[in-house]
Amino acid sequence: MQSCYYMQKAILKAWQYQFLTYPNPAVGACVVQNGKILSIKAHQKAGDPHAEVNAIKSAFLKLHPNSKLKDMTKSSDIHKFLLENHNGCFEDCQIYVTLEPCNHIGKTPSCAMLLEQLRFQKTIIATLDINQEATGGLIRLQKANLDVEIGICKEEAKELLTPFRLWQKKNFKFFKIAMREDGSIDGGYITSQDSLDLVHHIRTKIDLLVIGGNTVRTDRPTLDTRFVDIDKNPDILIYSSNPPESFDKTIPLFGITNRKVTISNSLEMMNEANFIMIEGGYHLFENIKNQIDMIMVFMSHKDSLPKKIDIEKKFGLKQIHSYFLNETDEIIFLKMEEKI
Repeated sequence: MQSCYYMQKAILKAWQYQFLTYPNPAVGACVVQNGKILSIKAHQKAGDPHAEVNAIKSAFLKLHPNSKLKDMTKSSDIHKFLLENHNGCFEDCQIYVTLEPCNHIGKTPSCAMLLEQLRFQKTIIATLDINQEATGGLIRLQKANLDVEIGICKEEAKELLTPFRLWQKKNFKFFKIAMREDGSIDGGYITSQDSLDLVHHIRTKIDLLVIGGNTVRTDRPTLDTRFVDIDKNPDILIYSSNPPESFDKTIPLFGITNRKVTISNSLEMMNEANFIMIEGGYHLFENIKNQIDMIMVFMSHKDSLPKKIDIEKKFGLKQIHSYFLNETDEIIFLKMEEKI
C-alpha cells in the first residue's frame, strides 16, 4: 500500500534519532506532493523543532529554494514564517507523521495548530500520542474539517515508541554492545568513529550508565562524552561484587568532574533513574538480562567474516529494527518478546 510506503520512510528516519530526543519520543514525518516525496525529516533533540516542522520547512524550501526560511532554526520562528507565507502551497500535499501531532504549546508551538492552518490535502498519522499533555491533535484536525487518517503502520510506530512509552511509565533500560559479524567483542575498538560519536551523544542524554566491575578493571575506560561538543557526562554505577576500595581510582572514569560514581553489588540504583544505558559484554548481559528492555547492537561489517552470528538466537530477543550508520556500521535494536 502506497500510504504505508511513505509512513515507513518517516519511521526509518525517526529510528536514526532513537534515544537522542529524550525525554521526547523519536518521531518522523514525510511530505508528499502528487506522489513525489518533498521531504523526510525527524525530531532530533528536545526543545528543537518537531518532525512535522522540520519536514514542512524542508518541503517549503524545495518549492521555494531562495526563501529566507532556510536560515531559521527556532521552531517559533519557522511556525510564524510558514503561517504568514505558505499561500496555500501545501493544499495539494499529504503529510505522514509517525505520532499524533502535538496539540499543546510547550518548548515549541503546537504542530496540530500549524497543520490546521496550512490545510494539507490529507494528514496521515500512524499512532496516537500517549502523553496526555500533548494529545488532542487528531481531534483538532478533525474539528477543522481536514482529511485525517489514523493507524497506517501502527505496529511499526508503536515499536519506535517503545523507549518513550517506558520512560513515561517508569524508566527505560537498554544494553549497548559492539561486535563483529561473528559475534566477537574483544580486541579494542570494533566500530568506526561514527559509532563512537553516536554512543557519546547518547551518553549526554542518559541519567545513569551501568558497567561491570571486570570491564572497569580490564579496560580502564573513561566513559565520558569527549567526542561530542556537549559537556555532560552521565553518573556511573559499577556493578561489582568486589568492595569499592579494590578499584584503582586512577582509572580515568573516576577523574571526570561533575559526575557521581557508585560501586555496588546491587542494581537498586537503576530504580532511581529514568533513562539508563548498560554497557558491557556477554557476561554482564547474562547477569542483567531480566532487567533490560532493549538491546542496541553496534555491528561492524568492516571485516567480512566467514561465520555470521544469529543475533536473535544469541540474545534470545526479537529484532525490531536495524539501519546502517555508514558503510560498515549497522545499528540493530532488539527487545524482549513479552514486553511488546
